[in-house]
Amino acid sequence: MKYESGRIALTSFVAALVTFAFCEYLIVPYLNSLQYSNTQWLHLLNYGISYLFIRGIYNVSHQQISHRAVFLGYTFSAGLLMYNTAMPSWKNFGMYVSILSTFHLTEYLGIAFTNPAAVNIKSFFINHSPAYVGAAIMSWLEFFIERYYFVQMKQNHLIVLIGLILCFCGEMMRKLAIYTAERNFNHIVQHKKAKNHTLVTHGVYAICRHPSYAGWFYWSIGTQLILQNPICLLAYAIMSWRFFNERIMAEEVYLLRFFGQDYVEYQKKVKAGLPFIKGYTEFVN
Repeated sequence: MKYESGRIALTSFVAALVTFAFCEYLIVPYLNSLQYSNTQWLHLLNYGISYLFIRGIYNVSHQQISHRAVFLGYTFSAGLLMYNTAMPSWKNFGMYVSILSTFHLTEYLGIAFTNPAAVNIKSFFINHSPAYVGAAIMSWLEFFIERYYFVQMKQNHLIVLIGLILCFCGEMMRKLAIYTAERNFNHIVQHKKAKNHTLVTHGVYAICRHPSYAGWFYWSIGTQLILQNPICLLAYAIMSWRFFNERIMAEEVYLLRFFGQDYVEYQKKVKAGLPFIKGYTEFVN
């Protein structure tokens, strides 16, 4: 089936939301009414049952998709629960967890429904690279340490709002880029031009040449504003900028080979989309 991978991921994610809510809002209150307050194990048990259920109904490749989508569903739900019930200094982290889960789910769904031939388990981007995982862990450590010693610095609502807006706009820009490019979008820089590869210049690509990179750049900065991590905010901005500067430079070399003068004209009309990044403009007068 053409969109089977996407449907499995979406169904598994929604199922995780439903089962999490069922436990939290029906079973937990019932146990509390019986004077049993030690319910922390319940969600872990529910997740374990989901894991076994998935192994029973899907083949190996589909299990991998479903496991990741269920995991993202549970982390999304846990983030919302933390935001709704935790003390103020923890609410930001709950919001961040839900936003992070949404990003990885929609990253997979975006490819699964627009370019199903290119989708694979890596399309979730959960373990994109050691650098990506390391950056995420460092941001968590900074949040925990600063919250422990400087709890008040994690409660500036204006900064959180700015971060939330950046995350939303960045997420929308990246997903619009995937949707608009369809089969022309790929997570990996292409070194050979495919037969159906066309130059996309309409929609969000009329605003900037690299909307997927621009969206991810602003989204990553937004996550650190939500966490109110001053150190990682600066580090993310610098590292992301350097990564995308090099990536765009390398990618545009191949795009110029693929599309020649058409891409040169496109470069003249539309900016790259990230601050102070011009791309490979050797042929632009």
